[in-house]
Amino acid sequence: MFKLSEIKELVKLIDQSSLQELEIQNEGYKLSLRKPNVTESVLVTHAPVHSAVPAPAGQMAPVAAVEVRSELPAASKDDDTAHLHRIVSPMVGTFYHAPSPDAPVFVKPGDKVSEKTVVCIVEAMKLMNEIEAEVKGEVVEVLVENGQLVEYGQPLFLVRT
Repeated sequence: MFKLSEIKELVKLIDQSSLQELEIQNEGYKLSLRKPNVTESVLVTHAPVHSAVPAPAGQMAPVAAVEVRSELPAASKDDDTAHLHRIVSPMVGTFYHAPSPDAPVFVKPGDKVSEKTVVCIVEAMKLMNEIEAEVKGEVVEVLVENGQLVEYGQPLFLVRT
């Protein structure tokens, strides 16, 4: 089975490369990653590698599939935010502005950030994932609400670099 950290690392590597598609099989699991123009897809399936023995009559072979798609509109030249850097969610999960409900927010509009500045947390499968700015600049806008479900590739912040 693929670990969430392994999948995240593969998604990041593919995103930063010119590869358009990657398919890996490991321990009976198959992971397919595709990078089309405006839709990112992640498809994870499980089917026994040794399928010479059929499932008992009346039962289906164990197969699980998850597909995540995120439609991102292309930035138009008229768009005021086209020149701003977008910090996007690296995964599907719940967005949090602060490390705890009673703590101050990580960043707000007007705050200066560096590449390693933690800007938010995205909770996925009970794991709290700190998201870093990865650019140096000033936060212009927070695009999501605290506690909101976010998609893979969804813009979270706009930063003037």
